[in-house]
Amino acid sequence: MRKSIISVILFVSLFFSLSARAADIELQNNIPDRYVVVPGDTLWGIASRFLKDPWLWAQIWGLNREQVKNPHKIYPGDVIILEKTADGSRLRLASEIAVVKLSPQVRMEKSDAAAIPSIPATAIEPFLSRPLVTEKEGLANAPLVLGTSDNRVILNAGDIVYVSGLPKDKGSAWQLFRPGKTLTDPDDGQILGYEAVYLGDAKVEKFADISAISIVHSVEEILKGDRLVPTPAVAFNNYAPHAPDKAIKGRIISVYGGVTEIGRSSIVTLSKGARDGLAAGNVLAVYRKSQTVSSEREVMQLPDERTGLVFVFQVFEKVAYALVMQSTQPIQVLDAVQTP
Repeated sequence: MRKSIISVILFVSLFFSLSARAADIELQNNIPDRYVVVPGDTLWGIASRFLKDPWLWAQIWGLNREQVKNPHKIYPGDVIILEKTADGSRLRLASEIAVVKLSPQVRMEKSDAAAIPSIPATAIEPFLSRPLVTEKEGLANAPLVLGTSDNRVILNAGDIVYVSGLPKDKGSAWQLFRPGKTLTDPDDGQILGYEAVYLGDAKVEKFADISAISIVHSVEEILKGDRLVPTPAVAFNNYAPHAPDKAIKGRIISVYGGVTEIGRSSIVTLSKGARDGLAAGNVLAVYRKSQTVSSEREVMQLPDERTGLVFVFQVFEKVAYALVMQSTQPIQVLDAVQTP
């Protein structure tokens, strides 16, 4: 006999010891009893309602990986609860996930695409393919912009442009770049790479010895001599935020867009990369170097002041790109980043 539709509430419970994590976990002052997930939420945003360091959400999940294979399967409509037990020694993070069972053979399941992300995908998706770090001559052999039939100097979206050296086996979607600044480690002077400046997107109209492309999008003026790179496939990996596996200390060496003061949602370049143990999903704390003060007897260095958190989303061998998630005051180029 068929059963009627049954709603089953599954509870995913994650436990951690306050005594063991007291130095790491600090609660917000006004914690809600419960929070209902809504479209547009992120794991970071929800965790920030409960924790002063919201990236520790991932550490809570990490202590129960065998039971919770995927921390990201939380959906709009789910309920997040943070409870303190009677003895005050533990916290419980619970997600009530509704599953509707239609029959013994058929079950309605929510798609992974509907699950809320760790951080705002729209904030970093455009940068997953645009920032480019190369070796010194990294763009030297890339297809070259020759110009237009009417010999205009400045090229923009909508223009048909002629290009040399465009291979047929790399597809029809391309991006335009110009060699940019040298990325240098401010602590030892080592050259870490060369940043290419993203100019826009183009599509191939005709492959030939001299190919024709149309510029479909431009963020800066495009000039003769600029270079083309195949547009990579963009895949947003929903990384769980976590500290690096080892102690890392580096610096912010540039900010995307060329501004000098950096705030929340800014994209910054870091002086550490994969060779240093940095990986996508790592969270680093930002510190402003303190001032020295003088007393009657001595000159003293005040402690460095923590000013924010950054989330690493793209890693090259010697440098990485990160999104500023929190800032208590303006962050500056050359501020330190380190394992929190």
